[in-house]
This record gives sequence, structure tokens and C-alpha cells, in this order.
Amino acid sequence: MCGIFGIIGSTNAFIDIYKGLKVIQHRGQDTCGIITFSNKFNIKLSEGLVINSFNEQDLSKLQGSVGIGHVRYPTIGKAGIENAQPVFTNTPFGIAMAHNGNVVNYFALKNKLIKDYHRYINSDGDIQIILNIFAYHLSKNNDFNFQILSDSVKNVFKEVKGSYSVISYIAGKGFLAFRDPVGYRPLVFGTDGKRYAFASESVSLESIGINKFEDVKPGEVIFISDRGKIYRKVVSSSQHKACIFEWVYFARPDSIIDGIDVYNARYRLGERLADVLMERKDDFDVVVPIPDTSRTAALALATKLNLPYREGLIKNRYIGRTFIMPGQKKRIDAIREKLNPIKIELKNKRVLLVDDSIVRGNTSKSIIKLVRESGAKEVHFAVYSPPLKYPCFFGIDIQKTDEFIVNKTSFEKIASEIGADSLTYLPLEKLIDGVGMGRKDFCHSCFSGKYDIKLNRKDLEAIKKDRLNSC
Repeated sequence: MCGIFGIIGSTNAFIDIYKGLKVIQHRGQDTCGIITFSNKFNIKLSEGLVINSFNEQDLSKLQGSVGIGHVRYPTIGKAGIENAQPVFTNTPFGIAMAHNGNVVNYFALKNKLIKDYHRYINSDGDIQIILNIFAYHLSKNNDFNFQILSDSVKNVFKEVKGSYSVISYIAGKGFLAFRDPVGYRPLVFGTDGKRYAFASESVSLESIGINKFEDVKPGEVIFISDRGKIYRKVVSSSQHKACIFEWVYFARPDSIIDGIDVYNARYRLGERLADVLMERKDDFDVVVPIPDTSRTAALALATKLNLPYREGLIKNRYIGRTFIMPGQKKRIDAIREKLNPIKIELKNKRVLLVDDSIVRGNTSKSIIKLVRESGAKEVHFAVYSPPLKYPCFFGIDIQKTDEFIVNKTSFEKIASEIGADSLTYLPLEKLIDGVGMGRKDFCHSCFSGKYDIKLNRKDLEAIKKDRLNSC
């Protein structure tokens, strides 16, 4: 999971990209980068947050009416600036590119690029695979038109397995965007009549005043020429399977992903969780969300059960999202700094904590301990998603089965393991219903183990080894 933002037709692309990236910072906090074009590519890459990485001096350095930006959460490739995006290649034309997703057959394709295509990549990031395969196929033609462009992307779809939403600028030609045939990761496209922009979330477009937007379709190619002419075509079709974890955790509540607004989806999940707990509502005195993601669901749950909703935990907003921090020790250390209890709301009460998910269990355990130390009589834990059981190879950095607490101990013992008096999960069918309201076109492999594309064992073992070496 990363965040991407791109624009063409802007009076100052850098300012628009900077604004757009800031509101999707939650999608990645390891590195960030912006590249613009004004007769040449102008690029700045940095470790850390967007707000700390760019300043007024960059206004003069990153000039141009077109550009792309990226915030990174590492999956393939180690953390650090050497794998920051955007990336670019000089041939053909000059191509800059960024993506959100995860290339499953990265290591096999890396070898193929060297052996068959004679193209060498200079980082471990999987965007280099997409960029170089695209560039190779595009370079086989002496001409340039939308059909050639579409065919080049179609070859990417044939060779690159996994999840990827991609934005790119081809020097002197125009802006390109495409989304993998399954449509795992979101990509929205909007315009105000002059500017055309693409982003991982709709809220990013709204931050620069673009309120008219739509989703890029799975397998679709969109090209906007430097003269402002739009070309678009679905070049590869497959059954759409958007990652359901976008609505559970990743996306901002004020975003709309694939036509489903995140806030109302989380509200419905809270109501579904309330249905599961209905017979036990007298066991709780107060409902407390674990900020920030679970606030909406906790409010819906408390409303439906007619229980008091209280902000019993206050978040330090200068600490990043712990789920996307590399390394378990960093996550635990951050939790201790991230949350502070309001003891008056917890003391001598039977507290029902609401969270979006449980992965390894250590974060939940630390929070429950904090609430108990604040004087809670009982601490119960409710999660508005099912148990996470299976590795994700499409953009979430959980790729080893033994990372999940549910696979380390019996289901009945998880509550005791994290220190809760009781533990309640939302069943998978209620998750799908709560998000989709009749739609079922979601990837839920991390919950169900059902993967929607064929996975090669050698590819998976290579990814697991890479992540182990990156920790």
C-alpha cells in the first residue's frame, strides 16, 4: 500500500502534488517524492513525511505543469530512499512513473529483464519492473500513438502479476495511467476542465479543488496528451476484486473508493458488529474507539446498542500509523508514545474497546494493558473485521502466516493472550455485506485464503525471503 498523485495542465504542478500527497500521507510514511517536467525531469526524493521533505526552495526547482508524487510503504524492497518513488528512465522518450501495489513475480521478472530484455534496474523497488517492461515494449516501435501505448500496457498486464495502480508521464507526449486487470488497488481520475489529476483516493483530488471524479476501471488505460486530448480504453478484462481492507483500515473516512464511501461503509460495519454483540450489550458500560480508524464503527455500534460512546484514548497526532511502520519493535515503541488515556472515562467501568483489526496482537495487548492500568473494571475487545489469517501479496506487508496471532494460538485463547475479558470478531459475510451492500467483488484473501490470481510458489518464497531480510 502506497499513495500516488499525478496531474497535468496545472499552473504549478508542484503545489498541487504537494497538497495532494499531504492528505494521503496515511498510505505511506517511509519515503516520499515528487517529479515534475519542464523541458527536463526535476525530481526530489526524501525519507520521512511530505511536510518535512519539501520547502519553498523546491518551488523554483520542481517547475512544470505536469508531475507525479508518491508516498511509500515498503512491500517489495527494503525501506529507505534508495527505493523511493517516482522513478524514471531516459529511453524511450523519457518516462517517469510511480505506483501503488505489489508485484508478486518481481524476482522472476527481474531476471527476465536482464537476460531477455537487456535492461538493468538500479533499485529493489517493484516499480522498476513495471517501468522497464513498459519501456521495453514501447521502445520496439518507431512511432507513438495511443494504440501503441495501449499495446505496451497490455504487455505489462500479461507479464506482471499482482496489484498495481500506475501513473506516468512520457516526456513530450502526455500523461498515462493504468490499473491492473483485477483492480486490487484504487485509482481515481478527475478534472476541473483545465487540470486532469489521478490519485489513490478521491480526497486527494478534492484537496486541490477537483470535485468531479471517477474510478479508473480495472484493466483500463487512460492517456492525456500534452495538448489536453483524452484517450481511454479497457485493454484487459477480469473480474474486479478490490481490496476490502481499504474500507476496513487503509483509506481515509472522507474518501470514496470504487463508488463506496468509506465513512458509511465503516458505519455499517459498526452496526453489523453491534448485531453480533446485541445479546451481550448489558455486559458493557462504555464504548471506546481505538483512534483514529475505528471511531466511525465504534459510534455506530454504541448508537445501535444504546451505550455511551466516549473518547477514552487520545492520540498524539505526531506519531504515524503503527500498522505501516517497518519492524515490530518500532510499532510497539510507537504505541507507547501514541495513545494516552482519559482515566475518568475508563476508571471502574466495563470498557468495550473497538478496533479495525488484530494482526500480531502485540498492539492490542499494549492498549488493553494501558486501559487496565487506568482503572477499568473489565476490558472487552471488539473488531469490525474477521480474524486475519493469511498472507497478503498484493500490497500489505504481512507475508508470513506465523505473523498472525490467530495462527499462533487457539481462537479461544486469543482473548487471554491479549489480556481481554472477551474478544469478538465480525464474521466475513457481515464484513462483505457491510462494505458492499449487495456487492461481493472484493479481495478478502487475508481473511479467507482465497486468492484471485494464480500464485507461483517460487515467487512467494522469494517475497517472504525478501521481507525477512528487510526487517
